[in-house]
Amino acid sequence: MKLRAPLAAMGALLFVVGCGSSGGTSAPDACLSPAKAYLSALADAPGEVRLAGGTAISDCFGATQGAGTQADVGQTVVEVATQLNAKARRHPGGVETVRLGYLVGAVQEGASHASGIYADLVRRLEAAARFNPGPGIFGVAFEHAYGKGYAAGQETG
Repeated sequence: MKLRAPLAAMGALLFVVGCGSSGGTSAPDACLSPAKAYLSALADAPGEVRLAGGTAISDCFGATQGAGTQADVGQTVVEVATQLNAKARRHPGGVETVRLGYLVGAVQEGASHASGIYADLVRRLEAAARFNPGPGIFGVAFEHAYGKGYAAGQETG
């Protein structure tokens, strides 16, 4: 009977420690870079894009990251997609559209290995990438450039 009190205390301590954790490990440091760093790295698209330290964008979306890290990285990639979308709307077949497609492809590739925890982020990212305030659709030039970038992002992102 004397063993119950220490076991109960240990169990309570483990519960408190577990509740205080962030829910996982953090992303590679490069993933927490500002949007500017992502935009600079995406200049290499459709070639292999790497953030600082050789980090692939897809590596920023592991299943073991804490919720705070997921939110920070997610916010950054949506910001990058929004900036690239604005430029892609002006030049639908241009390099910004290829970069936009690469970003979406790389994020989807990384998120595909994370058991659905990034489903909302992927939807928000796609909405930012495909935003078009005007009437109609983007057209063939956009779809071709976006598809080229997307395929590269899926392959090497």
